[in-house]
Amino acid sequence: MKALVLLSGGVDSATCLGLAVREYGAAEVSALSVYYGQTHSKELDAAKKVADFYGVVLKRLDLSVIFEGSDCSLLAESPNDIPLQSYTEQLSLTGGKPVSTYVPFRNGLFLSAAASVALSRGCEVIYYGAHGDDAAGNAYPDCSEKFNSAMSEAIYIGSGEQIKIFAPFVNLNKSQIIKKGLELGVPYKYTWSCYSGGGKPCGVCATCRDRAAAFKANGIEDPALEGE
Repeated sequence: MKALVLLSGGVDSATCLGLAVREYGAAEVSALSVYYGQTHSKELDAAKKVADFYGVVLKRLDLSVIFEGSDCSLLAESPNDIPLQSYTEQLSLTGGKPVSTYVPFRNGLFLSAAASVALSRGCEVIYYGAHGDDAAGNAYPDCSEKFNSAMSEAIYIGSGEQIKIFAPFVNLNKSQIIKKGLELGVPYKYTWSCYSGGGKPCGVCATCRDRAAAFKANGIEDPALEGE
């Protein structure tokens, strides 16, 4: 059995890769990272480092043209700045809509593309790192359990019942994911989560805040910050 992992280069997807390699072995696992027009290449560079650590083949896909014209603040062409508030603070201003860093239907698009890649490579399962923290408050609706169930069924049917979706963290928070990753020996020192693309994480964007809190909850310093 072969597995394909959607690998962004962040904590959650890196942990997915660690799980997949433990389950199937590196020779039976490949990874897919996606360029979608994001403001920087830090996560893509991180994905390559993590894939190399595990010795798995990494394919990079360019889907940036699909998001042309979007005002999502994560995109290089967006006129909007990346917010520096927590997700809770941002959601208090959205009226129930997703936050400004929500890339339009990103996970739906990525999973659909991954299904095509998986079928072409003879894979039977796709791992992706959606988790409960991102789905909370409708910040990222394409990370929810309800969305995952719907997409899983659609891809299973549309693939002729050949491809299954596995989102192992859909009911977990980031600190629980990191706990699992530490047990697996995931190389978090290579990962990148910050929405900014500077020389080091900004420490104030929502994903930096969540990452810092998750490592703190596990009683350790973020390995990516060691030596600063």
